[in-house]
Amino acid sequence: MKVLVVFEKNKRGESFERLIAKRASEYSIDLGFAGRAELTEDWDMIVVVGDDNSFIRAFHKYGFSRPFLPLSLDETSSFLSELDVNEIEKVFEKLSAGEYFIERNPVLSGLIDERERIYAVNDIALFPSKSALIMEYELWLNNEFIWRDQADGVIVATPLGSTAYSLSAGGPLIFPGSRVFIVTPVNSLDPSRRPLIVPYDKRVELDNFMSRSNIEAIADGIRRTKVSQNIVIAKGKVDLKLVKFAPVSSLGLRMYRKVKLSEKLVDVPPSAKLVYKVLEYEGPLTQKDIISKTFLPPRTVRRALQLLFEKGLIGEVPNIRDLRQRLYYVRAEKAEAQGVKGTAYRA
Repeated sequence: MKVLVVFEKNKRGESFERLIAKRASEYSIDLGFAGRAELTEDWDMIVVVGDDNSFIRAFHKYGFSRPFLPLSLDETSSFLSELDVNEIEKVFEKLSAGEYFIERNPVLSGLIDERERIYAVNDIALFPSKSALIMEYELWLNNEFIWRDQADGVIVATPLGSTAYSLSAGGPLIFPGSRVFIVTPVNSLDPSRRPLIVPYDKRVELDNFMSRSNIEAIADGIRRTKVSQNIVIAKGKVDLKLVKFAPVSSLGLRMYRKVKLSEKLVDVPPSAKLVYKVLEYEGPLTQKDIISKTFLPPRTVRRALQLLFEKGLIGEVPNIRDLRQRLYYVRAEKAEAQGVKGTAYRA
């Protein structure tokens, strides 16, 4: 078996490479490392070491022709990984023995203004480019009009993405393997607009936008594309293939992790929850960036960051582009357990 390993070197160094290379050789696994080995069709799978953002970026970078095995750096709140790198020997043992299976997850394909195509494994979200603005839009399914709505935005999510942004906006949890998508309005002005579960052979069309700002389609929180007229979202021709070891679905584990996170957020003010969700969705931001995206007063943002930091939900690191500023990010749970603050960087 040939396995390509992708990991962030600012988190693990050459000693980490030597360690897993040694373990792999013990189980006759041919190992290569991204950046040193060429990405050819010879690799049987790609192992990605990091957090959920690392996994999502790898999916987009390396495409969907090979299975992916996500491994978290430690016992974090990652929702995509079953195991972490501390269990690497167990991982190689199971791979060598063929004790794993492939879980296929649908990929969203979005055609913007009949000219540009985007892909997402979690969700495609439509929002005004400036925060705190309302947008109007129409929802159509296979040319059938469903509703016109006024809301902060709307999210189309896969079952895999049902535990991500859609859930935070009030969407349901969808069992892995379900042949459906979720359309979740975000803070609709009409209380009758509820999350809509649709078969994934339907085409979801969003058009006739009206807003005081440009509308953007955000794929998996990492790619933004301006939408002028409409976007048509459907199931892509390829699936995301994830390597799994457990004989049952990991949905229960994901739900447990979500509940533990909710317990930490339950007694923080709405402003702090907003800051947390922006950091979770956007990635590391400076205080100035957070103020710009949330439209909260600087004093409120500073207090929100302090509360989130005290609860161990976020960390901070110097901004290498401007050492006078700090970057704030959603941090791993194990860093909190070890009393580490501001040392791990969530890229």
